[in-house]
Amino acid sequence: MNPVHIVAKEGSISPLVLMPGDPLRAKYIAENFLENPVLINEVRNMLGFTGTYKGQKVTVIASGMGCPSMGIYAYELAKFYGVKKIIRIGTSGSLNKNIHISDLVVGVDARSMSTFAYAFSKDETDIEYADKELLKNIKSTSKDKSNVKFGHILTSDIFDVYSDITPTLDKLKFYDPDAVEMETFALYHIAKITNIKAASIVTVVDSKYEPDVIVTPEERQTNLNEMITLSLEAIIK
Repeated sequence: MNPVHIVAKEGSISPLVLMPGDPLRAKYIAENFLENPVLINEVRNMLGFTGTYKGQKVTVIASGMGCPSMGIYAYELAKFYGVKKIIRIGTSGSLNKNIHISDLVVGVDARSMSTFAYAFSKDETDIEYADKELLKNIKSTSKDKSNVKFGHILTSDIFDVYSDITPTLDKLKFYDPDAVEMETFALYHIAKITNIKAASIVTVVDSKYEPDVIVTPEERQTNLNEMITLSLEAIIK
């Protein structure tokens, strides 16, 4: 079988990949952080680019939103294009009063109540883990940054700003998530079954503890430079 969602020339995708959710964020990263970026995928407008960062070849390609979309793109990268490391870079909501808007959360693990893992590989797990080597790289890169927190991520099927996720949280016994988003669990599961390394870094853009702080769509797209730089530095180590 050939990939149908990423159609790129052989050798055009680096083994090192950053995955934002938004295709326009992928374009922003390529244009502002990579040298000599080249468009390598535009199927369904899921933009992907390959360039160099500090002399190393890096690809940035969007994942779309939710576990199903992340599952498609992460799987094709690992299965068909020889990708070895993926760091998801995205946005999240805070579920911890000590984690504030603009803080970065590194997902040590991710939990989900979805059926993604079982549907994909008959795996009944509801928790997946980041790669320890990538976590070590992120930790050493961010050692002087007080706003980088290592914690637990809840991967939800709904956008929590629109709907109350308290019933979900009530069912997650013995799990105290720090941030909520929609893709990390799927990435970690795909990484496990394809034997690649994966991690997730998310920037907090909303919090029930800071309801008056508003981050605009434009800021969500472009004002994430600290997370982008951290992920680039960590993935090339």
